[in-house]
Amino acid sequence: MKTIGILGCGWLGFPLANALVEKNWAVKGSTTSANKLALLRECHINPFLIILDERQIDGDIDGFLENLTVLIIDIPPKATTSDFTKKIELLLPHLEKSTVEKVVFISSTAVYDDQAVLIDETTPTNPITQSGKQLVKSEALLQHNPNFKTTVVRFGGLIGEDRHPVRFLSGRKNVEQPDSPVNLIHQKDCIGILLTLIEKGIYGEIFNAVAPSHPTRKTYYTKMALSFGLPLPEFAAQQNATGKIISSDKIIETLGYDFEVPQL
Repeated sequence: MKTIGILGCGWLGFPLANALVEKNWAVKGSTTSANKLALLRECHINPFLIILDERQIDGDIDGFLENLTVLIIDIPPKATTSDFTKKIELLLPHLEKSTVEKVVFISSTAVYDDQAVLIDETTPTNPITQSGKQLVKSEALLQHNPNFKTTVVRFGGLIGEDRHPVRFLSGRKNVEQPDSPVNLIHQKDCIGILLTLIEKGIYGEIFNAVAPSHPTRKTYYTKMALSFGLPLPEFAAQQNATGKIISSDKIIETLGYDFEVPQL
């Protein structure tokens, strides 16, 4: 039985690990919380307590990587509190001496700027945020390493049953960019895309992953506030509509993937 590792069993990594277990993968999963080790074990995930920061790796990282064929890295960068690229640099020597042959790196569409154009995987990256800049550097470090093949998956804004940005916008006034498009993806499709990619063994690629529909911020968040029974956000008057539209055509065509939640 092939063994897969998920470095970061959080909001996305944990349900992904459960889905892989259901598909008869042997799964190793890391967490930064000792309280979560028992939960992972109960779910038939081999648990490891690993804390990766820019100075050192705490925990048995080599034991975690031992006998892995595929590694999924799902440790999102923090906005300003740490140097994410240095974390990847610290991880690389351990990866290079391990049995890992294939890597899936979870990235973000924050690697693109907000120009009002249709963006696909050939569009040059031009991140505005510090975390976006660190993701671009980290993608390159992994993809240019000859010891393993890396596929980068750039997810849009993540939504799910227990996670939705409308909760932060509810009741706010003068919310900007009412006519800008949204680029979101449901947790179900995040997991579905990753499972498809792993099952088909497609590595050495970059994929943008967002739902195919792109309603305006005003239309979408008004609809969502109503559906959750929340106070409506009040949007500012539009001034020079901006905002990128991320294409998921490569996901659909290369993976043959059908979105579970195509209409947001």
